[in-house]
Amino acid sequence: MNNQVNAQQPIYDARTLGTPKMLLLGLQHMFAMFGATILVPILTGIYFTENGASYGLSIQVTLLFAGLGTLFFHLCSKFQIPAFLGSSFAFLGGFQTIATLDTGIFAGMPMSERLPYACGGIVVAGLMYLVLAAIIKTVGVNRVMRFLPPVVTGPIIICIGLTLAPSAVTNASTNWFLAIVALAVIIIFNIWGKGMFKIIPILLGVVISYAVAFVMNAAGITNPDGSAILSFAAVAQADWIGLPPVQLCKFDLTAILVMAPIALATMMEHIGDMSAISATVGKNYLAQPGLHRTLMGDGIATAFAALFGGPANTTYGENTGVLVLSRVFDPRVIRLAAVYAIVLSFVPKFADVIASMPASIIGGVSFMLYGMISAIGVRNVVESKVDFTKSRNLIIAAVILVCGLGFSSGLTFLAGGTSITLTGLAVAAIAGIVLNAILPGNDYVFGEDDKGNGSGNMGTY
Repeated sequence: MNNQVNAQQPIYDARTLGTPKMLLLGLQHMFAMFGATILVPILTGIYFTENGASYGLSIQVTLLFAGLGTLFFHLCSKFQIPAFLGSSFAFLGGFQTIATLDTGIFAGMPMSERLPYACGGIVVAGLMYLVLAAIIKTVGVNRVMRFLPPVVTGPIIICIGLTLAPSAVTNASTNWFLAIVALAVIIIFNIWGKGMFKIIPILLGVVISYAVAFVMNAAGITNPDGSAILSFAAVAQADWIGLPPVQLCKFDLTAILVMAPIALATMMEHIGDMSAISATVGKNYLAQPGLHRTLMGDGIATAFAALFGGPANTTYGENTGVLVLSRVFDPRVIRLAAVYAIVLSFVPKFADVIASMPASIIGGVSFMLYGMISAIGVRNVVESKVDFTKSRNLIIAAVILVCGLGFSSGLTFLAGGTSITLTGLAVAAIAGIVLNAILPGNDYVFGEDDKGNGSGNMGTY
């Protein structure tokens, strides 16, 4: 096993592989994020439906600002971090709430007019990132990270992967054969592949399983529920070239109170994702280029996207999973994926071709990617030498895991007459931070090895 790991050394500069291989690696990252990114506008389309017409987020706009947001994030983080920003699922509960509101200006408001107000709330949520970034810049990342030691971030990373797991199973269950084909291809090429084939297993899994789906569909084979495996109806109707249908957001206090608090969850997820990417790559990105820079990039990207009718952005765990499998850690590859997303946003027909990818294939790929995220969390805890013989550490981790997985529907409460829902991850993060702050024995010092809860590899850079 050790010989195999040593044989595949990390690649920090993909230019050494040559331009064609770099382009393929970027394409792999684009495919990894695509399914989840376009799923957000698809789901909001279900929420904002009236008289058979859908008024949810646009797939084209979503792709445009995923690409632009990623590039802006890289600019803010000094082009050092291999992270992709895609659509955030955390705000789906807020979209659904605004779609069903029947008070104030929303009383009798048609669905066609509601989405801009939801986006206005997300703009404010994005700006909240800047507040936390300013605090970190002022007091220093060391003081802030004292409240976020590995005993807190590790279990949160584990929860990120495990909370996504049900969606992988749900998607895969639409056609288990295709899901298994996608998963098997990824495993085969990752374990036994040679050369370039070994570092693009996700792309190969998508392409080969899609080819199998095409053959099955042409042969008249359907999904177990009788539905067609592939549908090209939307592709036939779509234009080759078209501008993304951007629209300006609108602001309302009720919508802001619904959407903005969700930033508490997404900011904690951001820190968890940065910890996961740091653990994957072997560099402490929380210290350099700095957590304040990554928060600023994520927050401005989110606010900018919502300003023009796009969804909130968030660092994507799917692409972190690709980093683990490919061992190519060059941020340039991620920026290529961002450029692909921007180009696709102006090609409705091609975007619909990729959107026709069966949910079962997305599920099969997600089996690997989501599991990898949780595995990174376990690795973070182990390498950081978190001492679970200490009761405080055991309690913190236990409460985080139960909250993150137990509150599957979130925690809903009333604030000022408005219903607010915190996701399970937000509840878990808040509980972990509070317990770590109040329980005695917290002698963790960020950036020092074997101190308190331990910082492991995270403190050696």
